Amino acid sequence: MKTLAERAALTLLLTGCPLARAHVLSDAERSAPSFGWSFEAWVIALMAVSALAYVAGYIRLQRRGGRLGRAARARRLWLAAFVAGWATLVIALMSPLDTLSGALFSAHMVQHESMMLIAAPLCVLGRPLGVWIWALPRAARLQVARAVRTPAVAHAWRTLTAPLTAWLLHAAALWAWHAPTLFEAALAHPFIHTLQHASFLVSALLFWWTVFGDGARRQSGGHAMLSLFTTMVHTSALGALITLSPGLWYPSYVETCSALGVDPLQDQQLGGLIMWVPGAAAYLAGGLVVAARWLARGDRSPLFTRRAASVKDAAQ
Repeated sequence: MKTLAERAALTLLLTGCPLARAHVLSDAERSAPSFGWSFEAWVIALMAVSALAYVAGYIRLQRRGGRLGRAARARRLWLAAFVAGWATLVIALMSPLDTLSGALFSAHMVQHESMMLIAAPLCVLGRPLGVWIWALPRAARLQVARAVRTPAVAHAWRTLTAPLTAWLLHAAALWAWHAPTLFEAALAHPFIHTLQHASFLVSALLFWWTVFGDGARRQSGGHAMLSLFTTMVHTSALGALITLSPGLWYPSYVETCSALGVDPLQDQQLGGLIMWVPGAAAYLAGGLVVAARWLARGDRSPLFTRRAASVKDAAQ
């Protein structure tokens, strides 16, 4: 029986093992699994297109807006955030972590948390929609602009990115996909597994867009802090349920854990702890960033300035 510390060390060690192709392990691979980089054509294509479009749009924006001043510095921050988020997605979806997550629940949880708590907010901070559109020719940009301004599209987008809608979609994805039946189905069927990852990433992008993206500008900081706090609470509850459960939720990991000399229940407990503690810390950190931004915005607001001036006059 390995301790949780030994289990965590084994997870890190196995990420350096030889190449394997599939995330969902076959029966033969479950008896003697190996782990390495995963090269799925559609994942590589999407990642390449997103990166090339961002670079093209960024270069055009730099030429149009100049390379000096506050706007240029903001664009450089966008680029850094997008590159970091994009690299995190590469690690989550293509590195040995992807193949390892088919054998260990704890590795699967690291993969999911990396997508939702690191890659998603960084990509949102990179403002990809506004940069990607500049990669298009001028005529295409105008057509896209006209399309997104139509009442139907604009209404659908406002509804989808409303704070409550984004919060509900993110919460539903988290709780539904960690139900044993759906999680086991994702382990057994590659298409369902792809749907699981897509729903995690898309719902996380919408959620963080209401916190850090352009959607946050339509609201005060209060809704963002409330979204982060309540999400921290319900994800911590889910992590605690997985960690403290006396039985196995996901029997598919029994065989692979045994092949690796890992206790399946301890593997499940470590996975639950990853959601519970680091996950909660990520939402807390996001809340602190929002609070700092809210206070800084208040310092620059005319009302705040007038009140500060009146207090100063009264003191004098």
